[in-house]
Amino acid sequence: MVTHMIFNAVVEAFNSTTFNSWVYEGKAPAWPESLKLYNKLPSLGIKVVFILRGSSDTGTAVVYKSNARKKLEKSGYRIVGNIGDQWSDILGTNVGNRTFKLPHPVYYVSQ
Repeated sequence: MVTHMIFNAVVEAFNSTTFNSWVYEGKAPAWPESLKLYNKLPSLGIKVVFILRGSSDTGTAVVYKSNARKKLEKSGYRIVGNIGDQWSDILGTNVGNRTFKLPHPVYYVSQ
């Protein structure tokens, strides 16, 4: 999880093209506690996988992410935890053993 607050503090009106370019630069700082978890999980034998939905992906976020999780499971992964800052990250099918909804102070993605 990275913070989008830096981007939103600089840009006056939301522009998805500009925002996506900024995201792909990979310069946003990670939320400290999320980074700690990300660094700890491999030592517990858990591989971290990110499911990101691009602007060219079709369908709702819930359907897209459910399908991506289903593909992971079909390829042999077992989802033990599912963490997201939007409900669309953790709803749907193939959500894993536990889901964790993190707050996001900047934006909300509706279903």
